Amino acid sequence: MRQAAATSIGLGFPNMPVALIPGHPDSVTPEQLRINILEVTTERVIQNLTRSAQLDVLAPEPGDREIVFAGGFEEVNDYFHDNEWSDGLPFVPPTRERIERFLQFTDRSPDERIGVMMPDNRAATVWNVAVNGVMAGCKPEYMPILVALAEAMCDPEYGVEHSGNTPGAENLIVLNGPIIKELGFNYTQGVLRDGFRPNTTVGRFWRLYLRNVAGFLLHKTDKGCFGNTFRVVCAENEDAIASIGWQPNSVDMGFKAGDNVVTVSRMTGGNVIASIYGATPEDILDNVAHSLVRQMTWHLTFLMGSAYGTLRPMVLLTPILAETIAKAGWSKRDVQQYLFDHARTPAWEIERNLRDWMNKPTWSLAVESEAGRIPKEVFHVSDDPNRLVPQVFKPEDFMVIVTGDPLRTNAYVFSQNGRLGFPVAKKVELPKNWSALRGQ
Repeated sequence: MRQAAATSIGLGFPNMPVALIPGHPDSVTPEQLRINILEVTTERVIQNLTRSAQLDVLAPEPGDREIVFAGGFEEVNDYFHDNEWSDGLPFVPPTRERIERFLQFTDRSPDERIGVMMPDNRAATVWNVAVNGVMAGCKPEYMPILVALAEAMCDPEYGVEHSGNTPGAENLIVLNGPIIKELGFNYTQGVLRDGFRPNTTVGRFWRLYLRNVAGFLLHKTDKGCFGNTFRVVCAENEDAIASIGWQPNSVDMGFKAGDNVVTVSRMTGGNVIASIYGATPEDILDNVAHSLVRQMTWHLTFLMGSAYGTLRPMVLLTPILAETIAKAGWSKRDVQQYLFDHARTPAWEIERNLRDWMNKPTWSLAVESEAGRIPKEVFHVSDDPNRLVPQVFKPEDFMVIVTGDPLRTNAYVFSQNGRLGFPVAKKVELPKNWSALRGQ
Protein backbone atom coordinates (compact mmCIF):
# COMPACT_ATOMS: atom_id res chain seq x y z
CA MET A 1 0.00 0.00 0.00
CA ARG A 2 2.87 2.37 0.81
CA GLN A 3 4.49 1.57 -2.51
CA ALA A 4 1.28 2.34 -4.38
CA ALA A 5 0.91 5.65 -2.56
CA ALA A 6 4.54 6.65 -3.16
CA THR A 7 4.52 5.63 -6.82
CA SER A 8 1.32 7.52 -7.55
CA ILE A 9 3.01 10.73 -6.40
CA GLY A 10 5.74 10.34 -9.02
CA LEU A 11 3.09 9.67 -11.64
CA GLY A 12 1.45 12.97 -10.79
CA PHE A 13 -1.56 11.59 -8.87
CA PRO A 14 -0.82 12.14 -5.17
CA ASN A 15 -4.41 11.35 -4.18
CA MET A 16 -4.96 8.20 -6.20
CA PRO A 17 -7.22 5.87 -4.18
CA VAL A 18 -6.00 2.30 -3.70
CA ALA A 19 -7.65 -0.88 -2.44
CA LEU A 20 -6.01 -3.70 -0.50
CA ILE A 21 -5.94 -7.34 -1.60
CA PRO A 22 -5.16 -9.25 1.64
CA GLY A 23 -2.24 -11.66 1.62
CA HIS A 24 -0.17 -12.53 -1.44
CA PRO A 25 -1.96 -13.88 -4.54
CA ASP A 26 0.80 -16.47 -5.07
CA SER A 27 0.47 -17.98 -1.59
CA VAL A 28 -3.30 -18.54 -1.28
CA THR A 29 -5.69 -20.86 -3.04
CA PRO A 30 -7.84 -19.54 -5.89
CA GLU A 31 -10.90 -19.84 -3.65
CA GLN A 32 -9.31 -17.87 -0.82
CA LEU A 33 -8.17 -15.20 -3.31
CA ARG A 34 -11.76 -14.94 -4.55
CA ILE A 35 -13.06 -14.50 -0.99
CA ASN A 36 -10.41 -11.88 -0.19
CA ILE A 37 -11.30 -9.81 -3.26
CA LEU A 38 -15.07 -10.04 -2.79
CA GLU A 39 -15.14 -9.45 0.96
CA VAL A 40 -12.32 -6.92 1.36
CA THR A 41 -11.11 -5.41 -1.89
CA THR A 42 -14.51 -4.82 -3.47
CA GLU A 43 -15.81 -2.98 -0.42
CA ARG A 44 -12.79 -0.67 -0.46
CA VAL A 45 -13.23 0.00 -4.18
CA ILE A 46 -16.85 0.98 -3.57
CA GLN A 47 -15.80 3.31 -0.74
CA ASN A 48 -13.18 4.92 -2.98
CA LEU A 49 -15.77 5.53 -5.69
CA THR A 50 -18.54 6.86 -3.46
CA ARG A 51 -16.81 8.95 -0.80
CA SER A 52 -14.88 12.18 -1.13
CA ALA A 53 -11.37 11.91 0.21
CA GLN A 54 -9.35 14.70 1.75
CA LEU A 55 -6.94 15.91 -0.89
CA ASP A 56 -3.25 16.16 -0.08
CA VAL A 57 -1.18 18.91 -1.65
CA LEU A 58 2.49 18.19 -2.31
CA ALA A 59 4.93 20.66 -0.84
CA PRO A 60 7.33 22.14 -3.41
CA GLU A 61 10.84 20.72 -3.43
CA PRO A 62 13.86 22.94 -2.66
CA GLY A 63 15.45 24.67 -5.63
CA ASP A 64 18.76 23.45 -7.04
CA ARG A 65 20.85 26.10 -5.32
CA GLU A 66 18.70 26.60 -2.27
CA ILE A 67 20.49 26.04 1.04
CA VAL A 68 18.31 23.56 2.92
CA PHE A 69 20.26 23.38 6.15
CA ALA A 70 23.19 25.01 7.94
CA GLY A 71 25.06 23.32 10.73
CA GLY A 72 27.93 21.05 11.67
CA PHE A 73 28.85 17.70 10.16
CA GLU A 74 26.75 15.59 12.50
CA GLU A 75 23.78 17.94 12.33
CA VAL A 76 23.82 17.93 8.53
CA ASN A 77 24.03 14.15 8.43
CA ASP A 78 21.14 13.82 10.88
CA TYR A 79 18.99 16.31 8.94
CA PHE A 80 19.59 14.57 5.61
CA HIS A 81 18.93 11.16 7.16
CA ASP A 82 15.65 12.35 8.66
CA ASN A 83 14.59 13.64 5.23
CA GLU A 84 15.53 10.33 3.53
CA TRP A 85 18.36 11.91 1.53
CA SER A 86 21.04 9.62 2.95
CA ASP A 87 21.99 5.97 2.49
CA GLY A 88 22.52 5.57 6.22
CA LEU A 89 26.27 6.08 6.09
CA PRO A 90 28.09 9.31 6.94
CA PHE A 91 28.39 11.50 3.85
CA VAL A 92 30.21 14.63 2.78
CA PRO A 93 27.92 17.67 3.16
CA PRO A 94 27.23 19.06 -0.35
CA THR A 95 28.17 22.69 0.13
CA ARG A 96 28.06 25.08 -2.80
CA GLU A 97 31.82 25.36 -2.77
CA ARG A 98 32.29 21.59 -3.07
CA ILE A 99 29.65 21.34 -5.79
CA GLU A 100 31.31 24.09 -7.81
CA ARG A 101 34.64 22.22 -7.72
CA PHE A 102 32.93 19.20 -9.27
CA LEU A 103 31.35 21.36 -11.98
CA GLN A 104 34.81 22.50 -13.07
CA PHE A 105 35.40 18.98 -14.39
CA THR A 106 32.67 19.08 -17.02
CA ASP A 107 32.01 21.37 -19.98
CA ARG A 108 28.27 20.89 -19.61
CA SER A 109 25.96 23.45 -18.08
CA PRO A 110 24.98 22.81 -14.46
CA ASP A 111 21.33 23.27 -15.44
CA GLU A 112 21.45 20.80 -18.33
CA ARG A 113 18.71 18.21 -18.06
CA ILE A 114 20.12 14.73 -18.71
CA GLY A 115 16.77 12.99 -18.51
CA VAL A 116 13.75 12.33 -16.30
CA MET A 117 13.59 9.26 -14.08
CA MET A 118 10.86 7.26 -12.42
CA PRO A 119 9.42 6.63 -9.94
CA ASP A 120 9.57 10.26 -8.76
CA ASN A 121 9.47 11.75 -12.27
CA ARG A 122 12.40 13.97 -11.31
CA ALA A 123 14.96 15.46 -13.70
CA ALA A 124 18.56 14.31 -13.64
CA THR A 125 20.76 17.37 -14.08
CA VAL A 126 24.48 18.04 -14.13
CA TRP A 127 24.00 20.00 -10.91
CA ASN A 128 22.37 17.18 -8.94
CA VAL A 129 24.95 14.74 -10.29
CA ALA A 130 27.60 16.92 -8.65
CA VAL A 131 25.60 17.15 -5.42
CA ASN A 132 25.37 13.38 -5.06
CA GLY A 133 28.98 12.94 -6.15
CA VAL A 134 30.05 15.18 -3.27
CA MET A 135 27.87 13.25 -0.83
CA ALA A 136 29.30 9.90 -1.98
CA GLY A 137 32.84 11.02 -1.16
CA CYS A 138 33.98 11.19 -4.79
CA LYS A 139 36.82 13.44 -5.90
CA PRO A 140 35.86 16.29 -8.29
CA GLU A 141 37.81 14.65 -11.13
CA TYR A 142 35.39 11.71 -11.08
CA MET A 143 32.67 14.03 -12.39
CA PRO A 144 32.87 12.95 -16.08
CA ILE A 145 32.25 9.36 -15.01
CA LEU A 146 29.33 10.39 -12.82
CA VAL A 147 27.67 12.28 -15.68
CA ALA A 148 28.05 9.24 -17.95
CA LEU A 149 26.47 7.08 -15.26
CA ALA A 150 23.51 9.45 -14.99
CA GLU A 151 23.10 9.21 -18.77
CA ALA A 152 23.10 5.42 -18.52
CA MET A 153 20.56 5.53 -15.70
CA CYS A 154 18.27 7.71 -17.84
CA ASP A 155 18.54 5.44 -20.88
CA PRO A 156 15.16 3.67 -21.44
CA GLU A 157 17.03 0.52 -22.45
CA TYR A 158 18.41 0.21 -18.93
CA GLY A 159 14.99 0.55 -17.27
CA VAL A 160 15.78 2.48 -14.10
CA GLU A 161 12.11 2.29 -13.10
CA HIS A 162 12.68 -1.37 -12.17
CA SER A 163 15.41 -0.59 -9.63
CA GLY A 164 13.11 -1.23 -6.69
CA ASN A 165 11.59 -4.50 -7.88
CA THR A 166 11.25 -7.69 -5.85
CA PRO A 167 14.56 -9.49 -6.63
CA GLY A 168 16.53 -6.65 -5.02
CA ALA A 169 19.11 -6.68 -7.82
CA GLU A 170 21.96 -4.18 -7.66
CA ASN A 171 23.77 -2.46 -10.48
CA LEU A 172 27.33 -3.37 -11.50
CA ILE A 173 29.46 -0.72 -13.20
CA VAL A 174 32.21 -1.90 -15.57
CA LEU A 175 34.80 0.73 -16.46
CA ASN A 176 37.08 0.78 -19.51
CA GLY A 177 39.65 3.16 -20.93
CA PRO A 178 42.74 5.17 -19.94
CA ILE A 179 40.77 6.85 -17.17
CA ILE A 180 41.16 3.69 -15.09
CA LYS A 181 44.85 4.41 -14.54
CA GLU A 182 44.53 8.19 -14.65
CA LEU A 183 42.20 8.21 -11.67
CA GLY A 184 43.66 5.21 -9.85
CA PHE A 185 40.86 2.66 -10.13
CA ASN A 186 41.78 -0.79 -8.86
CA TYR A 187 41.68 -3.54 -11.49
CA THR A 188 43.88 -6.25 -9.94
CA GLN A 189 43.74 -7.96 -6.57
CA GLY A 190 40.65 -7.03 -4.58
CA VAL A 191 38.36 -6.14 -7.48
CA LEU A 192 34.80 -5.61 -6.17
CA ARG A 193 36.15 -5.08 -2.64
CA ASP A 194 35.44 -1.69 -1.08
CA GLY A 195 38.42 0.31 0.14
CA PHE A 196 39.76 1.78 -3.11
CA ARG A 197 38.38 5.29 -3.17
CA PRO A 198 37.53 5.63 -6.88
CA ASN A 199 35.87 2.21 -7.15
CA THR A 200 34.04 2.57 -3.85
CA THR A 201 32.74 6.13 -4.01
CA VAL A 202 31.63 5.96 -7.64
CA GLY A 203 29.73 2.78 -6.81
CA ARG A 204 28.14 4.49 -3.84
CA PHE A 205 27.16 7.44 -6.03
CA TRP A 206 24.93 5.16 -8.08
CA ARG A 207 22.90 4.09 -5.06
CA LEU A 208 22.65 7.64 -3.69
CA TYR A 209 21.50 8.94 -7.07
CA LEU A 210 18.82 6.24 -7.26
CA ARG A 211 17.59 7.35 -3.85
CA ASN A 212 17.81 11.13 -4.13
CA VAL A 213 16.94 11.74 -7.78
CA ALA A 214 15.11 8.70 -9.14
CA GLY A 215 13.32 8.41 -5.79
CA PHE A 216 13.83 4.81 -4.64
CA LEU A 217 13.19 4.82 -0.89
CA LEU A 218 13.11 1.80 1.40
CA HIS A 219 9.67 0.58 2.48
CA LYS A 220 8.15 2.83 -0.16
CA THR A 221 9.23 2.56 -3.80
CA ASP A 222 12.25 0.32 -3.17
CA LYS A 223 10.56 -3.05 -2.58
CA GLY A 224 13.45 -5.46 -2.97
CA CYS A 225 12.68 -8.47 -0.79
CA PHE A 226 16.35 -9.19 -0.08
CA GLY A 227 18.51 -6.23 -1.06
CA ASN A 228 22.11 -6.01 -2.17
CA THR A 229 24.40 -3.25 -0.99
CA PHE A 230 25.89 -0.96 -3.63
CA ARG A 231 28.63 -2.58 -5.74
CA VAL A 232 32.01 -0.96 -6.19
CA VAL A 233 33.15 -0.28 -9.74
CA CYS A 234 34.61 -3.22 -11.66
CA ALA A 235 37.48 -1.87 -13.78
CA GLU A 236 38.74 -4.14 -16.54
CA ASN A 237 42.45 -5.02 -16.78
CA GLU A 238 43.11 -3.58 -20.22
CA ASP A 239 46.83 -4.40 -20.07
CA ALA A 240 45.97 -8.09 -19.73
CA ILE A 241 43.34 -7.81 -22.47
CA ALA A 242 45.82 -6.19 -24.88
CA SER A 243 48.56 -8.73 -24.15
CA ILE A 244 46.39 -11.65 -25.29
CA GLY A 245 44.82 -9.87 -28.25
CA TRP A 246 41.26 -9.76 -26.91
CA GLN A 247 39.03 -6.71 -27.12
CA PRO A 248 37.80 -4.93 -23.99
CA ASN A 249 34.19 -4.90 -22.93
CA SER A 250 33.82 -1.34 -24.25
CA VAL A 251 34.39 -2.61 -27.79
CA ASP A 252 31.84 -5.37 -27.23
CA MET A 253 29.41 -2.58 -26.31
CA GLY A 254 30.02 -0.71 -29.57
CA PHE A 255 32.81 1.75 -28.76
CA LYS A 256 36.40 2.06 -29.96
CA ALA A 257 39.33 0.61 -28.08
CA GLY A 258 40.84 3.42 -26.02
CA ASP A 259 37.50 5.13 -25.34
CA ASN A 260 36.59 5.78 -21.72
CA VAL A 261 33.32 3.90 -21.26
CA VAL A 262 31.01 2.90 -18.43
CA THR A 263 28.77 -0.15 -18.81
CA VAL A 264 25.94 -0.67 -16.34
CA SER A 265 23.82 -3.77 -15.75
CA ARG A 266 21.70 -4.95 -12.83
CA MET A 267 22.81 -8.22 -11.26
CA THR A 268 20.71 -10.26 -8.84
CA GLY A 269 23.75 -12.01 -7.40
CA GLY A 270 27.03 -13.72 -8.10
CA ASN A 271 29.17 -16.72 -7.24
CA VAL A 272 32.94 -16.96 -6.97
CA ILE A 273 34.55 -20.00 -8.58
CA ALA A 274 37.76 -20.37 -6.59
CA SER A 275 40.96 -22.12 -7.66
CA ILE A 276 39.89 -23.36 -11.08
CA TYR A 277 42.08 -26.30 -12.08
CA GLY A 278 42.99 -26.88 -15.72
CA ALA A 279 45.57 -26.18 -18.40
CA THR A 280 43.20 -26.09 -21.39
CA PRO A 281 40.28 -23.83 -22.31
CA GLU A 282 37.91 -26.77 -22.02
CA ASP A 283 39.08 -27.60 -18.49
CA ILE A 284 38.57 -24.03 -17.36
CA LEU A 285 35.34 -23.26 -19.14
CA ASP A 286 33.60 -26.52 -18.22
CA ASN A 287 33.78 -25.33 -14.63
CA VAL A 288 32.52 -21.87 -15.54
CA ALA A 289 29.67 -23.26 -17.66
CA HIS A 290 28.59 -25.58 -14.84
CA SER A 291 28.55 -22.67 -12.41
CA LEU A 292 26.51 -20.53 -14.78
CA VAL A 293 23.85 -23.22 -14.98
CA ARG A 294 23.69 -23.48 -11.20
CA GLN A 295 23.50 -19.69 -10.86
CA MET A 296 20.49 -19.33 -13.17
CA THR A 297 17.13 -20.34 -11.71
CA TRP A 298 14.12 -18.03 -11.95
CA HIS A 299 16.19 -15.82 -14.25
CA LEU A 300 15.22 -18.18 -17.07
CA THR A 301 11.93 -16.31 -17.19
CA PHE A 302 13.81 -13.81 -19.37
CA LEU A 303 14.00 -16.43 -22.11
CA MET A 304 10.30 -15.97 -22.77
CA GLY A 305 7.29 -13.90 -21.78
CA SER A 306 7.53 -10.13 -21.74
CA ALA A 307 11.34 -10.01 -21.99
CA TYR A 308 12.33 -12.46 -24.71
CA GLY A 309 16.05 -13.15 -24.87
CA THR A 310 17.12 -10.29 -22.61
CA LEU A 311 19.25 -12.30 -20.18
CA ARG A 312 22.90 -11.14 -20.15
CA PRO A 313 24.94 -13.26 -17.70
CA MET A 314 28.41 -11.94 -16.89
CA VAL A 315 31.66 -13.84 -16.33
CA LEU A 316 34.74 -12.28 -14.73
CA LEU A 317 37.99 -14.11 -15.56
CA THR A 318 41.29 -13.38 -13.83
CA PRO A 319 44.15 -12.56 -16.23
CA ILE A 320 45.87 -15.92 -15.71
CA LEU A 321 42.72 -17.77 -16.80
CA ALA A 322 42.26 -15.52 -19.83
CA GLU A 323 45.93 -15.94 -20.76
CA THR A 324 45.70 -19.73 -20.51
CA ILE A 325 42.65 -19.74 -22.75
CA ALA A 326 44.22 -17.32 -25.25
CA LYS A 327 47.46 -19.34 -25.49
CA ALA A 328 45.40 -22.13 -27.04
CA GLY A 329 44.37 -19.70 -29.80
CA TRP A 330 40.95 -18.94 -28.42
CA SER A 331 39.36 -15.51 -28.80
CA LYS A 332 36.74 -14.00 -26.51
CA ARG A 333 34.19 -14.98 -29.14
CA ASP A 334 35.35 -18.60 -28.78
CA VAL A 335 34.80 -18.36 -25.03
CA GLN A 336 31.27 -17.07 -25.57
CA GLN A 337 30.54 -19.85 -28.05
CA TYR A 338 31.79 -22.51 -25.65
CA LEU A 339 29.61 -21.16 -22.84
CA PHE A 340 26.65 -21.05 -25.21
CA ASP A 341 27.22 -24.68 -26.19
CA HIS A 342 27.88 -26.03 -22.69
CA ALA A 343 25.99 -23.87 -20.17
CA ARG A 344 22.78 -25.72 -20.91
CA THR A 345 19.77 -27.14 -19.12
CA PRO A 346 17.36 -29.96 -20.07
CA ALA A 347 14.29 -28.58 -21.80
CA TRP A 348 11.92 -30.22 -19.31
CA GLU A 349 13.69 -28.52 -16.41
CA ILE A 350 13.30 -25.04 -17.92
CA GLU A 351 9.63 -25.70 -18.59
CA ARG A 352 9.07 -27.02 -15.05
CA ASN A 353 10.81 -23.95 -13.67
CA LEU A 354 8.56 -21.58 -15.62
CA ARG A 355 5.31 -23.56 -15.33
CA ASP A 356 5.35 -24.99 -11.81
CA TRP A 357 7.75 -22.86 -9.80
CA MET A 358 7.02 -19.43 -11.26
CA ASN A 359 3.42 -19.85 -12.36
CA LYS A 360 4.13 -18.37 -15.78
CA PRO A 361 1.47 -18.62 -18.51
CA THR A 362 4.28 -18.70 -21.10
CA TRP A 363 6.37 -21.81 -20.47
CA SER A 364 6.29 -24.16 -23.50
CA LEU A 365 9.48 -24.06 -25.56
CA ALA A 366 7.71 -25.85 -28.40
CA VAL A 367 4.80 -23.40 -28.56
CA GLU A 368 7.06 -20.36 -28.35
CA SER A 369 9.41 -21.75 -31.01
CA GLU A 370 6.59 -22.53 -33.43
CA ALA A 371 5.23 -19.01 -32.92
CA GLY A 372 8.64 -17.59 -33.85
CA ARG A 373 9.13 -15.80 -30.54
CA ILE A 374 12.27 -17.77 -29.60
CA PRO A 375 14.84 -19.28 -32.03
CA LYS A 376 13.55 -22.70 -33.04
CA GLU A 377 16.99 -23.87 -34.13
CA VAL A 378 18.21 -23.24 -30.60
CA PHE A 379 15.31 -24.23 -28.35
CA HIS A 380 13.25 -26.78 -30.29
CA VAL A 381 15.44 -28.94 -32.50
CA SER A 382 13.40 -31.96 -31.36
CA ASP A 383 10.63 -32.99 -28.98
CA ASP A 384 13.06 -34.80 -26.71
CA PRO A 385 12.41 -33.39 -23.21
CA ASN A 386 16.00 -34.21 -22.26
CA ARG A 387 17.53 -32.11 -25.04
CA LEU A 388 19.89 -29.46 -23.69
CA VAL A 389 19.02 -25.84 -24.37
CA PRO A 390 21.04 -22.68 -23.58
CA GLN A 391 20.29 -19.88 -21.18
CA VAL A 392 20.55 -17.14 -23.79
CA PHE A 393 19.58 -16.59 -27.42
CA LYS A 394 23.09 -16.24 -28.86
CA PRO A 395 26.75 -16.59 -27.74
CA GLU A 396 27.34 -12.82 -27.62
CA ASP A 397 24.77 -12.53 -24.85
CA PHE A 398 27.42 -13.73 -22.40
CA MET A 399 29.44 -10.77 -21.13
CA VAL A 400 33.10 -11.67 -20.49
CA ILE A 401 35.35 -9.34 -18.45
CA VAL A 402 39.05 -9.80 -17.59
CA THR A 403 39.94 -8.41 -14.16
CA GLY A 404 41.00 -9.38 -10.66
CA ASP A 405 44.09 -10.89 -9.03
CA PRO A 406 46.58 -11.78 -11.80
CA LEU A 407 48.04 -14.57 -9.62
CA ARG A 408 44.77 -16.41 -8.95
CA THR A 409 42.85 -18.87 -11.12
CA ASN A 410 39.43 -17.60 -10.08
CA ALA A 411 36.29 -16.61 -11.93
CA TYR A 412 33.07 -14.90 -10.91
CA VAL A 413 29.67 -15.55 -12.52
CA PHE A 414 26.82 -13.05 -12.21
CA SER A 415 23.14 -13.69 -12.79
CA GLN A 416 21.63 -10.71 -14.57
CA ASN A 417 18.20 -9.14 -14.22
CA GLY A 418 17.26 -9.23 -17.91
CA ARG A 419 15.22 -6.32 -19.25
CA LEU A 420 14.92 -4.96 -15.71
CA GLY A 421 18.38 -3.42 -15.80
CA PHE A 422 19.54 -4.28 -19.29
CA PRO A 423 23.23 -3.59 -20.08
CA VAL A 424 23.80 -0.06 -21.35
CA ALA A 425 27.11 1.67 -22.08
CA LYS A 426 27.97 5.38 -22.29
CA LYS A 427 31.15 7.18 -23.29
CA VAL A 428 32.84 9.27 -20.61
CA GLU A 429 33.25 12.75 -22.06
CA LEU A 430 36.24 14.60 -20.63
CA PRO A 431 36.39 18.41 -20.43
CA LYS A 432 38.60 20.15 -22.97
CA ASN A 433 41.08 21.23 -20.30
CA TRP A 434 41.19 17.80 -18.62
CA SER A 435 44.97 17.62 -18.31
CA ALA A 436 45.24 21.16 -16.93
CA LEU A 437 42.48 20.58 -14.42
CA ARG A 438 44.07 17.40 -13.13
CA GLY A 439 47.37 19.22 -12.77
CA GLN A 440 45.93 21.83 -10.42
